[in-house]
Amino acid sequence: MHIISSRLELRLLAAVLTMTSVGALSAQDQGTADPNIVVNGAIPAAPAAAPVATAPGPEIKGIITARHDDKIKVTGDDGTSTVVAVNDTTRVKGGGGLFGGSKLATNSLLNGLPVTVKTMQSGDGLVASQVNLRKTDLKTARMIRNGTAQGFDEQTAATESLRGRMGDIDKYNIKGTTNVHFDTGKADLSSQDKAELCSTATAAQGQENALMLVVGYTDSTGGDDLNQALSEKRAARVINYLQQACHWKPYRMLTPTGMAKADPLADNSTPEGKAQNRRVAVNILVSKSVDGL
Repeated sequence: MHIISSRLELRLLAAVLTMTSVGALSAQDQGTADPNIVVNGAIPAAPAAAPVATAPGPEIKGIITARHDDKIKVTGDDGTSTVVAVNDTTRVKGGGGLFGGSKLATNSLLNGLPVTVKTMQSGDGLVASQVNLRKTDLKTARMIRNGTAQGFDEQTAATESLRGRMGDIDKYNIKGTTNVHFDTGKADLSSQDKAELCSTATAAQGQENALMLVVGYTDSTGGDDLNQALSEKRAARVINYLQQACHWKPYRMLTPTGMAKADPLADNSTPEGKAQNRRVAVNILVSKSVDGL
């Protein structure tokens, strides 16, 4: 009897141990921490929410003068620059035809393109809802970007050599210079100025390998910072008109320069002299290395 009882107790003890082991495993499955296991990690951050357009913004007309990531800078004919964001919802239209989706839209917005941008307010900035451009301008801009033609290579080299300075002007033959003049503190073009600019562009079109260098000036009135900004604004106004109204190609335009009151044409001590110095000079240049080709 004692032997049978002992065997029964052993079986009961084994059953209890089995149930305890199963329960422990079940508890671990339900999330009980094992002190022998250490897990290091971080909760991934939630993706940043895209800016939300809240209200219609202004319509902006001008030329794309800079591009960085998802932002473009558009400079108007008054010299004012506006930064606009582009995103997956931005539509790009050209000459009555739609240029595809967002990827194509991003690739199509190149420097030098004249555009009209419809915008929406988004926080403290603007988002482009639609960008309108001309097919012919897009074709030209793509040719510039590809840079396969001899003329584009020559223009790139010329632009780099003249960037921000006039020290290498002796490498070019000046084929002609047209000066347009301005009122004190102003950057507005008169009807006569506009006609002369287009006449200059037409004449330059007939000259093989011709480039334009546009340089803005002021008289001695006002401070240096003000005159520098004004000379650049005048140069930008002339460039925009030459490209938009006179159809001068962007790839044939050298980097513009604002010279403020430097290099006056006349004496700044007289009203007549100051009037001559408030100008933008449009220079038609041909590199000496290709002149006559």
